[in-house]
Amino acid sequence: MNYFLGIDIGTSGAKLLLIDENGGKFASETIEYPLSTPQPLWAEQHPKLWWDAVTAGIRALIQRTGVASGDIAGIGLSGQMHGSVFVDDQNNVLRPAILWCDQRTSAQCDWLTSAIGQENLVKYIGNPVLTGFTSPKIVWLRDNEPDVYAKVAKVLLPKDYIRFKLTGTFATEVSDASGTALFDVANRTWSKEVLAAADIPVSWMPECFESTVVSSHVSAEGAASTLLQPGTPVVGGGGDQAAGAVGCGVVETGIVSSTIGTSGVVFAFSDQPATDPKLRIHTFCHAVPGKWHVMGVQLSAGGSLRWLRDTLFPGVEYSDLTKGAASVPSGSEGLIFLPYLAGERTPHPDPYARGAYFGLTLRHTAEHFVRSTLEGVSYGLRDQFEIFHDLGVEIRQVRASGGGAKSPLWSQINADITGYEHVTLSVDEGPALGAALLAAVGVGKFATVADACAAAVHVTGSTEPKPENVSEYNKYYPIFRSLYPALKPQFDAVSKLS
Repeated sequence: MNYFLGIDIGTSGAKLLLIDENGGKFASETIEYPLSTPQPLWAEQHPKLWWDAVTAGIRALIQRTGVASGDIAGIGLSGQMHGSVFVDDQNNVLRPAILWCDQRTSAQCDWLTSAIGQENLVKYIGNPVLTGFTSPKIVWLRDNEPDVYAKVAKVLLPKDYIRFKLTGTFATEVSDASGTALFDVANRTWSKEVLAAADIPVSWMPECFESTVVSSHVSAEGAASTLLQPGTPVVGGGGDQAAGAVGCGVVETGIVSSTIGTSGVVFAFSDQPATDPKLRIHTFCHAVPGKWHVMGVQLSAGGSLRWLRDTLFPGVEYSDLTKGAASVPSGSEGLIFLPYLAGERTPHPDPYARGAYFGLTLRHTAEHFVRSTLEGVSYGLRDQFEIFHDLGVEIRQVRASGGGAKSPLWSQINADITGYEHVTLSVDEGPALGAALLAAVGVGKFATVADACAAAVHVTGSTEPKPENVSEYNKYYPIFRSLYPALKPQFDAVSKLS
């Protein structure tokens, strides 16, 4: 039997997943690594952490399962988007990668937007320049570490550094490249106009493929490090959100995913590159060849609950936290949480936004804090659904995934606050599954991505909105919406002091 390997370079760890030739899960391995925050608003990781995790994970999978490396017929890559790996002409990493959640580049975003022009951003790349994206990180390096900048020969995204280590090839694919703010999303190629305006050499950008195309093959060096077979095909793969959408079967119009991981993402398939004129959401290439998607991103979704647990309830299991919160009424008796712990992207592209608990009284308990945190994240996701509604995006079914989907309470809160039924799936392996399915398509096991998803992904359950809860949340949601504009001047002021 043939197998396909999906590799996902996440923010907190690397996940490796083997599926069989019918799309079924065979085995998985997760290797964790730390996140570095050397200064406020900074987030970095050294790429060596990723490679060490990948080599250890692949070796563990092969040794534990007994699968012969020659039976692994294809490899797909996925990973956290927007991160910048700076490599010199000797292929050495020059500094730790600056990650998607890093917020240091506000000045560089302003400079790029001014240099390119807002109308040209819509015209050339269909997206704004935001602090999490790759292009302002490159400009930040130029402005702040000129000695390092002078040595740059290639700029790679996280998963594409792993591609290089596996294959010796510099390459990327359209869905991940879409998040660099250097990519012509409509025409699925690097934007020479934006690169020129930013004074970034085209040669720094790796060759770009569609997600199912075999971009390279495992090299002798990559094989020696991992126990893989030299010559194993490696497909383009996908950014974590596009690959995760494939892993959820979001490959046709009307199917939408709502994912609560570290971040919170609402993702919808699109046949055309439909750009939001207000640039509130992202329009990126999908991992489905010739297709696109629209996507909103909340920077601290599951990350908000993790922060609350680690800060106030260390050692407590998430299931125990949510069990207590279930006894609190919908609306948390007026306690409202703003989930902007790492700034925000959708619908407020603001690196200086801050988290807050509003409406606190002597009535509120620890359980209220937990429930209001869950609700605040869900209010933020509703912001994204509201934009989709404004743009006329068809929503026939919402597929829930990520850690948040494993909580019955949070699933119910999401359904009640957004007003949409949320369905659960037979698999919840995230981007690693999507990457493995893309590999299976790339080597010809399945004719299309949709065929691969039909074999692997099935709806198994659902959570319907409860009318009485929907009514209660509809009273609180406008208050939630009003808090960011009311507090923005204070967010800006406090950011200058901290």
